Amino acid sequence: MRDTKRRMVNSAVVLLRERGVSGVTVEAVLEHSGAPRGSVYHHFPGGRAEMLSSAVLLAGDFISGLLEKVAVEGSPQAAFDQFVGFWKQAMVASDHLAGCPIVAVAVDTREELADVVRETFDRWREALRDSMVRHGFPADTARRRATLLISAVEGAIILCRAQRDSGPLDDVRQELGPLLEL
Repeated sequence: MRDTKRRMVNSAVVLLRERGVSGVTVEAVLEHSGAPRGSVYHHFPGGRAEMLSSAVLLAGDFISGLLEKVAVEGSPQAAFDQFVGFWKQAMVASDHLAGCPIVAVAVDTREELADVVRETFDRWREALRDSMVRHGFPADTARRRATLLISAVEGAIILCRAQRDSGPLDDVRQELGPLLEL
């Protein structure tokens, strides 16, 4: 990805996390990224919709890659700790103002992005599920627990923003971590 396009997509991710879908306007992305106006039409001929799609894919792939790598190389607990740790670090770095860009799109009910949102959550859940199965969990149990873990972390992120505190992520880690032990 070219530098200007990368800056614009990264800016769109930041804006999604902080302002939601409505905050990702062409003008806001240009201002945040410092990119010239003509680069929108050059890099995103589909306009704002293409920019949003690129941002969702980038953010989703980043977390998927993080989870998949740790889930393959380590234990389910290590993968879960990495997931929670990433979001806690992101919360603290943004003074608890930036949430999950995938959730931002999911709650906005963007029909054109529904498939990519669903696929992203599926990848995250599958990474945790597969790690649990490799470590001896029954497949059905692993699937249900992975769903619970992802749901709890995403809910905790929302609470962190509302309370401007990382405590909900700590609570989720502490209370649900034992579910990853056989």
